[in-house]
Amino acid sequence: MARVTVEDCVDKVTNRFELVLLAAHRARSISAGSELTIDRDNDKNPVVALREIAEETVKPAELYEDFIASMQKRVETDEPEMEPMALLPGQEAAQPEQAAGGAEEALGAGDRMSEEDLLRALQSQMDAPQK
Repeated sequence: MARVTVEDCVDKVTNRFELVLLAAHRARSISAGSELTIDRDNDKNPVVALREIAEETVKPAELYEDFIASMQKRVETDEPEMEPMALLPGQEAAQPEQAAGGAEEALGAGDRMSEEDLLRALQSQMDAPQK
């Protein structure tokens, strides 16, 4: 094929704008080192990409999926580690194995507070000077 035009590819990808996006994406992947499916014949990457689409050596559906995947952002989130911390002033920090066991095991049977003690502790937290 001496020259490739958009008309040669429109029957493979009917939307011209989508064709341009797919050909540009394929040209970028060729620049990044992707293997060619046809002979280069001293053509530049955009022309090679259009020729590949016209000769159907690359499938437009596969290009479309690859294009979508390249535009998506992948964000990895790390779960915060549970650190031992004191529940109220004056109490010792819960041990990690106790914290993992749940609140009932961390406090134990004899460590329960009355409602009045809880309200006093909360009030003392609110009255304490801010750092």
